[in-house]
Amino acid sequence: MKNLVIQGTELPEMPWEERPSDCRETMWRYSGNPVIPRNLLPTSNSIFNSAVVPFGSGYAGVFRCDDTNRRMRLHAGFSKNGIDWDIAPEPIRFDCEDEEIGNWVYGYDPRVCKIEDRYYVTWCNGYHGPTIGVAWTSDFKTFHQLENAFLPYNRNGVMFPRKINGNFAMLSRPSDTGHTPFGDIFYSESPDLVYWGRHRHVMAPAPFEVSAWQCMKIGAGPIPIETSEGWLVFYHGVLHSCNGYVYSFGSALLDLEKPWKAIARSGPYLISPQKDYECMGDVPNVTFPCAALHDPATGRVAVYYGCADTVTGLAFGYIPEIIEFTKKTNII
Repeated sequence: MKNLVIQGTELPEMPWEERPSDCRETMWRYSGNPVIPRNLLPTSNSIFNSAVVPFGSGYAGVFRCDDTNRRMRLHAGFSKNGIDWDIAPEPIRFDCEDEEIGNWVYGYDPRVCKIEDRYYVTWCNGYHGPTIGVAWTSDFKTFHQLENAFLPYNRNGVMFPRKINGNFAMLSRPSDTGHTPFGDIFYSESPDLVYWGRHRHVMAPAPFEVSAWQCMKIGAGPIPIETSEGWLVFYHGVLHSCNGYVYSFGSALLDLEKPWKAIARSGPYLISPQKDYECMGDVPNVTFPCAALHDPATGRVAVYYGCADTVTGLAFGYIPEIIEFTKKTNII
């Protein structure tokens, strides 16, 4: 794509495999998937729906590690290459000045977003039901918990990597107490990470006849990637099939200065449950993206995604091709 500008820090050594010669899809899977197995920790039942960012000379992340008591916990981890991970065996203990907010109930599906000199962690936090927890760290060893972003019930809190209109900005999906047979993506802003407002609707599930894989509910995935064509967003969508929920993911472009306005949205999915590790597990038929690494110079992107709520997979693509795919298959 001519004249495309991609923002971000150069990552020439990011995890990468070239497209297989027999692959005709826009994105393709890592040949070594699952990149993180379910039992990497002695106490882990599953490791999935986790967040990864560049850090120092390698990478750091916050990982959803459900233990063998089936408690949902968050663990920090480090990697030199983004493939081989050293995940702390003990869960993250958040420092919090308010005991009520800091009282841990559960946490899952984290995202990590670097804004200026801090790494902000958002996750689905248990506080009288699921809401969006917010914390920051500078070293992935000490985590400072802030106010919850929203009232229950909410999931999939995903921050933007720079301020919009001078405010912090976040995508989320208001939900309910259960498995939520509905869900739209909304946008919100905050001047101080305490008070959130300017709530705007971004996207709703698509009509079944238009794009069935995303007809029941949708939610934002990795941190949006800023490009001259708009914010590139990977998002999951859910089909309520005769055999239960099926989670796939696609792509959208949002306006740079008004990110609640969608420019384009893919009709076909990019990745859907097709491999054994995506179709078989604690929750079958799930591909759920939560993190992306990208290199602006080459346009490469690597997306980390949860597979069957059990293990973590990795998929690759080129940002120019994904943007072209999004615009070509646009259903807006």
